[in-house]
Amino acid sequence: MELNKRRNNRSLTGQLMLRTVKLFNVIFMSFLFGMTWLMFYEQRMLEPFFARGNYYITFIFFILYLILVRLYDGLAISYARVGELVYSQSLSAFISDFIMYLVIMLLVRDYTVNPLPLLGCFGLQVLFAMIWCLTINHGYFNTFAKKSSIIVYDERKGLTGLIKDHGLDNKFDVQKKCHVDEVLHNLDVLHDYDVVFLAGVHSKSRNKIIKYCVSHNITSLIIPRVGDTLMASAHRMHILHLPVLRLERYNPTPEYLFIKRAFDIVVSLIAIIILSPFMIITALAIKSDGGPALYKQVRLTKDGKEFKVLKFRSMRVDAEKDGVARLSTGENDDRITKVGHVIRAIRFDELPQLFNILKGDMTIVGPRPERPEIAKQYYEELPEFALRLQCKAGLTGYAQVYGKYNTEPYDKLLMDLMYISQPGILQDLHIMFATVKILFMKESTEGVVEGKTTALEK
Repeated sequence: MELNKRRNNRSLTGQLMLRTVKLFNVIFMSFLFGMTWLMFYEQRMLEPFFARGNYYITFIFFILYLILVRLYDGLAISYARVGELVYSQSLSAFISDFIMYLVIMLLVRDYTVNPLPLLGCFGLQVLFAMIWCLTINHGYFNTFAKKSSIIVYDERKGLTGLIKDHGLDNKFDVQKKCHVDEVLHNLDVLHDYDVVFLAGVHSKSRNKIIKYCVSHNITSLIIPRVGDTLMASAHRMHILHLPVLRLERYNPTPEYLFIKRAFDIVVSLIAIIILSPFMIITALAIKSDGGPALYKQVRLTKDGKEFKVLKFRSMRVDAEKDGVARLSTGENDDRITKVGHVIRAIRFDELPQLFNILKGDMTIVGPRPERPEIAKQYYEELPEFALRLQCKAGLTGYAQVYGKYNTEPYDKLLMDLMYISQPGILQDLHIMFATVKILFMKESTEGVVEGKTTALEK
């Protein structure tokens, strides 16, 4: 009981401190914008605001930046590296500044308004983000001790390496690893730990452990199984005077599907018009090596239906002359052309898929379409992988935002099922905006290991 009380007090104090420093970040970023507005743009209005109007303009920036910095995990002090925090905050500030620049043009009724003051403001915001992130990161890990942690595993191992690879070893002090059977034999082995990681543990065993953790105020971090993500889509009901969870196959409302399709058509059309000059230049650059600019490749979409996805060719024409379907091994893949390296880095090779979206073969947000040959290999070891095909394939998706190109099929399935379990326009918009963040993150396009054709471990 005394240990629980200490943990509660420590948790409450820590939350208050973190919320304070995070709020300061958002307020100061807004202050920099507000001063830029007052010094360079406010006096250009034909009918200047009263003082309250200037506060409203700054408040709009405050809300924009707060939404984006939370979306991009720019305030995740305890879980993200300094570089990731700076990148996320800078991206959030840039998008907020850009949106406010459009607002300023409307307010001053001048479409040639000078953007340099806002660019200077953005430079100061980036500088502040760097100072804030370095200071807070140093202060956080000097103030809060590492959380004593234990890893309980069953079918999944290697979690310690992942914690270290992602820079979380300064957050979690993994003191012990043990098989679930050992823990079930004596649950009190968990008592002195702050955090329990559960990796690949079956629900029957896991339930006993998490009940113990909750009663002793121990944080549980659980890597879900397929059944867990399916349960996330369950609809709560009350029948027979009992609470009931109704679980069924992906079944979104007709209104959602109509809005989603209309959104796909409008956005893909606008994107094609705006990006057409870049697509023409890209096509001409690819043609310079004598091969075709576009290529078609068979992929799978809803219910296993095959369609031909359009992409700009980034590899040699004879990239698969042996007839074996294989994933790329990344930037060192000798099949990738010089132009291909460039367009892959900036994701321009995916642009022709806008026509697939317009046609209706794909949607903007959904599980990425796999090749039938590669999917077949995944099905042999993971039959549940076909559950990704409950909805239409997408240009971007949950697994693309939170995973990588070489994410293992099981983990990719879990992430895609998380998306499928909660269909909604807000989630689609969330993923679309989150996609902007990964466009410039090199690790998101990391290829499979040399000599392998798929992302399977074996």
